[in-house]
Amino acid sequence: MERIMIIGFSGCGKSTLARRLGNILGIEPTHMDALHWLPGWKESTDKHKTDLLRPVLERGRWIIEGSYRRILWKERVEGADTVIFLDYNRFLCLYHVIKRRIEYSGRTRPDMGEGCPEKLDAEFIKWVLIDGRRKRKKMLGELNTLRADTDKRIYIFRGMRETENFVKEIERKERT
Repeated sequence: MERIMIIGFSGCGKSTLARRLGNILGIEPTHMDALHWLPGWKESTDKHKTDLLRPVLERGRWIIEGSYRRILWKERVEGADTVIFLDYNRFLCLYHVIKRRIEYSGRTRPDMGEGCPEKLDAEFIKWVLIDGRRKRKKMLGELNTLRADTDKRIYIFRGMRETENFVKEIERKERT
């Protein structure tokens, strides 16, 4: 695993998985949220995100977490040797978002853009529970097609236990 793309729903643990895999494999993860959000929760432009992400894709090894389909999506999919989709239950994701809000109250998460203290509002809750999941079936179809048409490793984890077992297996392989 040299070029890893981690996608999934808000609150599913993409950033945590990216950090864990980064620590095991010695690869600094790139967090799409950190490219997207400017101080004060201002959204950056697509050009800004593209300009920051393109050099990452040119590296020999990378971990990029976050969907942001408008930003070099095709290039990320084509460049990745491993794609991980965290397809967790919406209520588990909401629980993680609430837990994260409490843990980082008044502070900016390490995987977020500077000057964006953790917050939780009705709009984001709606995103976690409904809006952010509208393209789930399309994503699963694309990943199944990719799995059939390429030699890329495609993982679809539906729960934390599956993800944890995967991480433990990677740790075991890296030790040997």
